[in-house]
Amino acid sequence: MAKEFTDGNFQADVLASDKLTVVDFWAEWCGPCRAIGPVIEELSKEYDGKVNVGKVNVDNNPQVSMNYGITSIPAILFIKGGQVVDKLVGAQPKGNFVKKIEAHK
Repeated sequence: MAKEFTDGNFQADVLASDKLTVVDFWAEWCGPCRAIGPVIEELSKEYDGKVNVGKVNVDNNPQVSMNYGITSIPAILFIKGGQVVDKLVGAQPKGNFVKKIEAHK
């Protein structure tokens, strides 16, 4: 199951992690966000223990969203060593996520 990242745990769970972390910025009311939700869940299972995969609800966690300048969702950031190393914006096929993960893990 994908982790839930929040304003409160983002520093410890994402920025301080030694693993690549895939962060899906989403909202309940966003159709494309709901469309990629199952892909994010699949990735969290397939890469369990190797890559952190989680979601940030932009409505409930405005600070993290503002810090990263998230203006369009879904926005998926790939963060490693506390830095954004890649990103995808909009609904994407699973293969695009896998390519980015494999390039940075």
